[in-house]
Amino acid sequence: MAKPQQPPALHLRRLFTATPQEVFAAWTDPIGMTEWMCPEGMSVTALELEPHVGGRFRLVMRGAQSEIEHIGEYREIEPPRKLVFTWRSPATYGQETLVTVELVPHGTKTELLLTHEWLPDAVAQKGHSQGWQSILEKCDAYCKPTPAVFS
Repeated sequence: MAKPQQPPALHLRRLFTATPQEVFAAWTDPIGMTEWMCPEGMSVTALELEPHVGGRFRLVMRGAQSEIEHIGEYREIEPPRKLVFTWRSPATYGQETLVTVELVPHGTKTELLLTHEWLPDAVAQKGHSQGWQSILEKCDAYCKPTPAVFS
């Protein structure tokens, strides 16, 4: 008898040069998120954020050809360690998926573990993997401390 196939998931890791508190704050600040919460080559044109359990978000990313709306609901929020939220967009074929962001301290740095589950197929998994990698790179750059300038 064949074992039922699990829906595709993706798992990403990135080491940030920022504390868990700074990285967590970046994920819950709607003004800051407009700077980094989209892949390279896209921009955020609308962001509504209610970062509390049961709160919803709406994120609109604009690319060269179109706008893509993403919606979801926060399921778990444990500052500064964990965020869990649903994620639905045309790239998930309108199906609800689940994103978990875990932040693990490493001295003055933070390891971010992102898991995106319940993806509908391998095409959605590949597209989201590329998108999330670009988003995490932009988030890391956003979180990096600004060097002091002395005159």
